[in-house]
Amino acid sequence: MAKDTQVPASITSADVARLAGVSRATVSFVLNDTQGHRVSANTRARVLDAAKQLGYVPHAAARSLRAGRSNLVLMPSSISAIGRLVSDWVDELHSELDRHGYTAVLHAGRFADPLDAARAWAELRPAAVVALDGDRFTPQAAELLARAGVRGLLAFAARPVAGVHTIGLEGADIGATAAEHLIARGRTRIGVVMPMERGLGTLAQPRLAGAESVAARHMATVTPVELAYTTESATAVARRWRSLGLDAVFAYNDEYATLLMHALRAEGIAVPEDVAVVGSDDLVLSSLQQPPLTTIRLELPSPALIAETVHELVESGTAPVVPPVEAVLVHRGTS
Repeated sequence: MAKDTQVPASITSADVARLAGVSRATVSFVLNDTQGHRVSANTRARVLDAAKQLGYVPHAAARSLRAGRSNLVLMPSSISAIGRLVSDWVDELHSELDRHGYTAVLHAGRFADPLDAARAWAELRPAAVVALDGDRFTPQAAELLARAGVRGLLAFAARPVAGVHTIGLEGADIGATAAEHLIARGRTRIGVVMPMERGLGTLAQPRLAGAESVAARHMATVTPVELAYTTESATAVARRWRSLGLDAVFAYNDEYATLLMHALRAEGIAVPEDVAVVGSDDLVLSSLQQPPLTTIRLELPSPALIAETVHELVESGTAPVVPPVEAVLVHRGTS
């Protein structure tokens, strides 16, 4: 016969109040850091100690109902695919948002339709949405989120979006910067790596278009080169490299560039003598390669500035313009 198991009762604010010897209202004022209600330092310490002893965690949904909004800042999880540079920046942004009293959460859903994405985000009633892949944001999606009470809508995008605080991030500029440099170095047959990993296509396509626009103004050609982030895929590409007839490659980012460089070297193809290589993100590993990797550094606004902008949007509905992201070439030995 199976043993009965008892599910422990949930700890409530009433339990905290009893242990601390205060009212539930006082517990609420302390744990929610409610402005305008004076609580003595001694009482605050008793409440916090009681909550810690009992393992009490405030109910986010109930707190949101009382406050009229949540403290969540939702970030679409496709940002995790962008690369180490942005991942580190996002980690710092999380800390800066926390300083303002917000909790950043990643949303794992992937949606073909921007309106479907907006509906899924709106269900969580976040205070703000921060989209690094903002080119898929539409005015209709922004309106839907605003109607759901989302006060801060911020997106990195190539073009302004009605109803969204837009920060300029032109993916085409990254590809154009790489192509301009390679052509200036005398290269005319440029490959552009197109990552095969899910979610990267929307980021890679503008970079390809930027390279193509520059090549069209010169006696140069651009060839898309599909590459998965695996040793097997890089080896396969390197083995047919000579048949592609390319003398340069913009490899999407530093990680793909490094992977491809090692595969090319294993096939006896010299960098930069046979193939000039440019990456992107200016990661630490780029300067450690032999030869050091030419790359493109993205000058992102500071996480502190973005957190402050999100806070101003939530509190007042407006915020100052944030400078656009700039693509800056870092010339090293691979080109």
